Amino acid sequence: MKKIIYALILPLVGVSGLVLASRERKHEASETSTSKPISAADRKAALKKWEATPDGIKYKKWEASPEGKKVYASEAKLRKYIRAFTNMEAVVTSLSLPPGSRVGLGVMVRINGEDYILSFGPEKADKNFTNEFQPLLSLKVNDKLIIRNHWVSHAPKYSYPIVSGDYVERDSTLMYKRAPRQGGC
Repeated sequence: MKKIIYALILPLVGVSGLVLASRERKHEASETSTSKPISAADRKAALKKWEATPDGIKYKKWEASPEGKKVYASEAKLRKYIRAFTNMEAVVTSLSLPPGSRVGLGVMVRINGEDYILSFGPEKADKNFTNEFQPLLSLKVNDKLIIRNHWVSHAPKYSYPIVSGDYVERDSTLMYKRAPRQGGC
């Protein structure tokens, strides 16, 4: 009887030892594979290299154009609200985005006399989309919204800055609140 028990336990101990050993190796490999942050000099060199590419040249031309300067000026008007994460009053001007836009679900809004793309994220055809974005589908032109967000972006493809909709309310009713990132700092 003892021999049978030993015969069953011995392979179990051997297999568990192998599993633990391989787990340690994976853990060590992940620690060594983390790269150091890129230095400022390396970042500048990479930026200079990119600016010499056709895409970089096209982007620099857009920045210097009147359209690019207008987008940057519109972004600057929102900077104080974004830094403080304070309320911005917006009015929905259009329920459709400019032709060819690929920012996902969004609407056009006017904030302080300037037009912006209000983006909520990629449209998904799953049940979370239905639950999360459903209240946003009821928006109408001329609806007054309160928006709070953490960032504004731009792209040469668009004539308007892109405002992320982190928090949106209409008539003191929360319509959308972006879920915080998982596993970040």
